[in-house]
Amino acid sequence: MDALKRNNVKIIGKGERPMLFAHGYGCDQNMWRFITPAFEADYRIILFDYVGFGNADTSTYTKERYSTLEGYAADVLEICRELALQDVIFVGHSVSAMIGTLAAIMEPERFSKLILISPSPCFINDGEYRGGFSREQIEGMLATLESDYLGWSNTMAPVIMGNPDRPGLGQELAGSFCKSDAQIAKDFAYVTFLSDNRKYLPLVKTDTLILQCSDDAIAPLSVGEFTHHSIAGSRLVLLEATGHCPNLSAPEETIAAMKDFL
Repeated sequence: MDALKRNNVKIIGKGERPMLFAHGYGCDQNMWRFITPAFEADYRIILFDYVGFGNADTSTYTKERYSTLEGYAADVLEICRELALQDVIFVGHSVSAMIGTLAAIMEPERFSKLILISPSPCFINDGEYRGGFSREQIEGMLATLESDYLGWSNTMAPVIMGNPDRPGLGQELAGSFCKSDAQIAKDFAYVTFLSDNRKYLPLVKTDTLILQCSDDAIAPLSVGEFTHHSIAGSRLVLLEATGHCPNLSAPEETIAAMKDFL
């Protein structure tokens, strides 16, 4: 099966330069609906779903391929190859920030810019590095997810989203989690929350923007600063937005920062 069908690729926009949008954990391409209209006039926008999420073809999933983030980066590169994309602006949210980083390291000539929204190269505290969680906290979360995925989804989604004064946002994220293939979502959670990609960041040669929310329970400011200092020449923008998903909670501010960078 070709990557365009496997990953439910959709192409919109009137421009020629490609912008490839990659969603975060438990989400799908619909999470970009508040962002893409601002770029449709000037760019060729490519949207897709990871296998196991949205309307991607779940039958193509194998635990062997997707046991690391490199497997997801390979999917990104296959989409790029099938569409013959060059000079790509990659926009990745959360775990997709690291997936896009890996793809840009694998084929640096294909990407011109990386826009990393709420990135985290490692969620687990390690010495002076503060990823936001102890290993025990991550292992406890994964154990809860394994035993009760729907309950975990409804509990964690509002924490991830933040913005408790706007409960509809957390409910939307929970609904997205619950629509995902449960077993694949469990597998992807282990890959997402146990991965340590810190060593790869200095290998990035692509012009990079890091968008960091001011109060993010999943990726604290220390993580954004670490990512910024590890990627030479990168730009770090601290948003006023709170939570982990400014593409949903603060699209106007997110768009303004992206446009300023571009």
